Amino acid sequence: MIKTTTKIALIVLLVSITNIAQQQEKPDTIKVEEEQGFQMQKSPWGAVLRSAIIPGWGQFYNEDYLHIPVIWGLLGWFAYNWVLNNKDYNRYSDLYKNSEIDIYRTYRDFYRDQRDRFTIYFTIAYFLNLVDAFVGAHLFDFSVEEDYLLNTYRLNIRYNF
Repeated sequence: MIKTTTKIALIVLLVSITNIAQQQEKPDTIKVEEEQGFQMQKSPWGAVLRSAIIPGWGQFYNEDYLHIPVIWGLLGWFAYNWVLNNKDYNRYSDLYKNSEIDIYRTYRDFYRDQRDRFTIYFTIAYFLNLVDAFVGAHLFDFSVEEDYLLNTYRLNIRYNF
């Protein structure tokens, strides 16, 4: 079940990546962006797809190198705690089935709840990884430069209508 779901998900991701690559190569979109005078250097949805495949790859694409160890650390910590709580849940579940002592049921329920919480934490961290990749690609062209004549910083924001 899990293997077939994983295969289907990989096929969908590969098809969507090829569709996005084909859409980015269309000459009509390039001409429109050249007429506007501003073209983004990084693709936000490309960064999201990269981070969806391998967490941190979108940040690498956006050159946000310091975000990668934070993402991997959080995801690794949550996965590690999920495995520990799942192991304890299975152990106390077996003990409760064999002996029917109430304290084992209490421990089983506790570790199941903890495992489920770490599943939620992992999912939230994975989602925030995708959001960070999207925002990082949008802000890649954003710059704050120093004006050397006035010794102040200059903020450049571009709006195209």
